[in-house]
Formats: sequence, structure tokens, C-alpha cells
Amino acid sequence: MKGMAKVCAISCKEYSVFCEKQGVKETPTVMIYPPNPVPAFKIDGKLEGKAVFNKLAKFMPDQTERITKDNLDKFLTTEVTKPKALLFSNKKSVPLIWKALSSETVFKRTVKFGIVTEDQTDIVQRYKVKKFPTVIIQQGAKGEKKDTYTGELKFLPLKDWVNLHSESGMGDKVSSAGGAKEESVEEAKPWLVQEVPELTAKSHQDVCFKGEGLCVIFLKDGEASPAEIEMLTGLSKKYTSQLSDRGAKMKWSLGMSSSISAAFEAFLTVVFLARMWMNLAIESAYKELFAPAQLPSAAVFNPHKRLRFTLLDHGEEGEVKGDEQGITKLLDKVLGGDARFTMVKGQKLPAWAQREAAKKAEL
Repeated sequence: MKGMAKVCAISCKEYSVFCEKQGVKETPTVMIYPPNPVPAFKIDGKLEGKAVFNKLAKFMPDQTERITKDNLDKFLTTEVTKPKALLFSNKKSVPLIWKALSSETVFKRTVKFGIVTEDQTDIVQRYKVKKFPTVIIQQGAKGEKKDTYTGELKFLPLKDWVNLHSESGMGDKVSSAGGAKEESVEEAKPWLVQEVPELTAKSHQDVCFKGEGLCVIFLKDGEASPAEIEMLTGLSKKYTSQLSDRGAKMKWSLGMSSSISAAFEAFLTVVFLARMWMNLAIESAYKELFAPAQLPSAAVFNPHKRLRFTLLDHGEEGEVKGDEQGITKLLDKVLGGDARFTMVKGQKLPAWAQREAAKKAEL
């Protein structure tokens, strides 16, 4: 319990007034003082170490968030000023040490703690965790900084390690430019940490339009399957590797009906969607813009200066599919300078679907 709870001793012979106020009438007596508002109480029965330990552990506050594939990206991208500490565990309950760290006076305000259980295989594979327990801290708006704990799994060494990643004075508010006022905790941006982010009204600026290069959009009338995401991720790594030797910057992104970023020179940007999809059934205006001959398909979009795009040519009889082979053919065509781009009518993007309004209407 060292560092996790304050364990003190007092002489009732020397401090009789205090003991009387606490209702202590005989010694030895062990009193437990839980966090407010739980009142103090006396331990009954045999005064054994295990019994005292169990009572203390029962009242240990827990600020840990249970992480699943559905809330991981939100967890990582809210309150971006705070490091995110993840415990990968083969236990169902939160270990006492992790509870204590999450509720530590400074950490409960400066660090977010999560626990990932072994059965969350998608997350375990994403972080390439091979043994349990494993502790990883992730930082940055895009979760670009990761550090794995290699020390002794005890409270004080872990506390020192977490403290290295915790910035003094960090809280639940972030200052605006110039520090004139404080703003509320920022909205989650899960697409920033997804290998295959969805292009939506909220994400398109971060995913595409703020960057340089061209955008490759995977077009589909529905959600992309895990196999499709894996295929697109593999393609991004393949082209990134090929272009790195030529000094070209390549970014991969996937979208069922949206646009991506790029300067049509030596840069190719490809961004993939993961869990949050922008499918053509929802983004009907983009389905009308691209008008693919079949789905799934793909488009390379240039959102800079003159808005233009080129589509995957499916062939006269639809023999070219929107798969790895077909998308590879499209990208090679673009890189070779042989693609014909179509100008966006009126040089104005179609309207994005208002999904929040649709959800409210359903309710």
C-alpha cells in the first residue's frame, strides 16, 4: 500500500483527546478514513494485515475508463493535452495499483487512465501487445508519441514513470490563443488516430483539406469490411515506401464518398477510413458528384485551388473492380501523369450530410 494509502499510528496515551473524539475506547484499534463523503469507521474482528488491506482496497477511488473498440478513439482524442495511460490486462477487474494511480491527486487532473482487457483483441492487435500486463502511454493530438513501461510493476516506480509524461498545471481546460480565456474540453476527433479515417463534415478538414497532395477516396455504399480496411492499409504502406525514396510525401485515407487533399505534383495523399464511414448512401451529394459506374470504387481528388477528381475506370464491361488490383491501377495511372481529371462544377464542394440533425430527427 506504500504510496497508495496513508497508514499512520498514534498513541492514545499521548493524544487522549483526539482518540476520545474518534470514539476509540480501547487499544489497539484500527480506524479507516475513506475519501469523502464516506464516514470513518472502526475495523471489527481480528486485526490482521490482510483484513486491513482488503478494507483499504475496497475504498480506493477508481478514475479508470474501460476501453473497447467503440470508445478507444474517442478516449485518445478528447482532452489532447493529457497523456493517455493504457493498462493491457488479462484480469477482468481494475488492479488496485491502477485505481490508485488514476485517483492520485495530480494524475486525476492531468492524465487519463484506461484499461484494456485481453478479450479486446482488436485493440490488443492494434498495439501489438504480446504479454499481460503491459502499460503504454500515448500522447499527442494524433497519438503519435507512444512509450511502453519496462520497469517494475509496483506503484511508486509506475508513479514516477507516469509523472515524466504528466505536465505540471495541466487540467480540464485549455487556453485559447494568447491565453485570454479558457475553453471547454475539446470535442473528440477519433479520425486523428485511425489508420483508415472516415471523411465527413467534421473530419474532412483534418483528414484532407489542411494537408498537401492528392486524396484517394475509397467509395462504397455501406461500411468497409475489415478485409477492405486491411487491404487499404497495405496499399498505403506500399506506396508510402515507394515514394519515400523519391522525396514524395504520401498520406493514405479512405472515404466512401468524400474528398481528400493534395498538390498534384510529386505528392500523393491517400487517407483511409476506419470505423466511422462516409458511405454514398448517406453522402448522397457526393454520390451524385462522383457517379461511380459500380461500387465499391475509388477516386483521387485534388481539393486545392481548382477542385478536380479522377475516377477508377471499371472498364467497358465492368471487369475492373474496386479492389487492391483496381486501386493500384488507378494510383499508377495518376503517378504516371496519364489520369484525366474532371473539374467540380462551380468549383464548390457538395454539401455534407448533417448527421447530428438526422439522429435528432430519429429520436
